[in-house]
Amino acid sequence: MHQKKIPMRMCTGCGEMKPKKELVRVVKSPEGEVSLDLTGKKPGRGAYVCRSAECLKAARKARRLERAFSCRIPDTVYDRMEEELSRNE
Repeated sequence: MHQKKIPMRMCTGCGEMKPKKELVRVVKSPEGEVSLDLTGKKPGRGAYVCRSAECLKAARKARRLERAFSCRIPDTVYDRMEEELSRNE
């Protein structure tokens, strides 16, 4: 019997490899808008972060999401993402 492979992704906050289903996707749309993608189906470049506000803060402090998307991310976007994460915990 063939075991189904579980897709793994690295959290941009803590740097741990985790199953894709346990992480939240942060997406940069083709228009350049950065937002949380709770469904994992939005079009655009994706990066992953744990479902905890601490990991998002760590990624924000080290500018890892900005490096992943190679663009500047405004503080208001980070604040909105932190708000959404805390609402869905």
